[in-house]
Amino acid sequence: MIKTICVCGAGTMGSGIAQVAAMSGYTTLLYDLDEQVVQKGRHSIETSLRLLTDKKKINAEESAAILGRLSWSSNISDCTADLIIEAIVEKQEAKTDLFRRLADLNTEATVFASNTSSLSLAALAAGIPHPGRFIGMHFFNPAPLMKLVEIVLTQHTEAHVIAAVAAVATQMGKTAVFCKDSPGFIVNHVARPYYLEALYLVEAGLSDVETIDGLMEAAGFRMGPFRLMDLIGNDINYSVSCSVYEAMGKPLRLRPSVLQEQKVSEGALGRKTGKGYYRYD
Repeated sequence: MIKTICVCGAGTMGSGIAQVAAMSGYTTLLYDLDEQVVQKGRHSIETSLRLLTDKKKINAEESAAILGRLSWSSNISDCTADLIIEAIVEKQEAKTDLFRRLADLNTEATVFASNTSSLSLAALAAGIPHPGRFIGMHFFNPAPLMKLVEIVLTQHTEAHVIAAVAAVATQMGKTAVFCKDSPGFIVNHVARPYYLEALYLVEAGLSDVETIDGLMEAAGFRMGPFRLMDLIGNDINYSVSCSVYEAMGKPLRLRPSVLQEQKVSEGALGRKTGKGYYRYD
């Protein structure tokens, strides 16, 4: 049974996952190699809990109990737990290196999960010890609000690991969807045309960002593609597009957008940088 969780990566996604874990009763460690990022993640969680308290979603005692289950560290030696969820940069080498180091620190019972949104789980598993204890656990941003979690399996993933991670997702109040390792898994594969066709229309001068978002929202979507890309982060969204494009054999219909590449090169990543397709002052 999983009682302790370590989340590696204290950015927006990692801190959100850590908040969900602690709110669900798990003793939780939030780790990042950059102490400033750790403190930023801590501030984000504390602010979120204050807002929940102000809105009477939780009471002061519950907030204090949640914070009591959380700890923070920039020392990788502290990263020992029953379940370790990786939520660092979308680079295979960085993830593989982290999992190898974590394997040396933990017992043979520890389950390792990656929150990757687009990288091959099989490729990651091939580069780390004990691939049977490795699984994908893909949350969606913002993790405290979004109900879906994709549980991604490789040919090596052991049955007890699948059951344990599914139980964690259930305790977190998430809807778990199981899928095999494939480019973009389910959601990011299905969502590519939603983003890319909108980007192509703007690139071709056939419409503009505000019009497309307005039309899609009027059609029933909660957020238009450009508002959603700004929320996710244009760097993350572009990285996923590139990964799926490469993995699928570079079909023209999945060609990454030049417009989005430009946004990334300019540092206009969306809400987290204050500007993207929109400004956030």
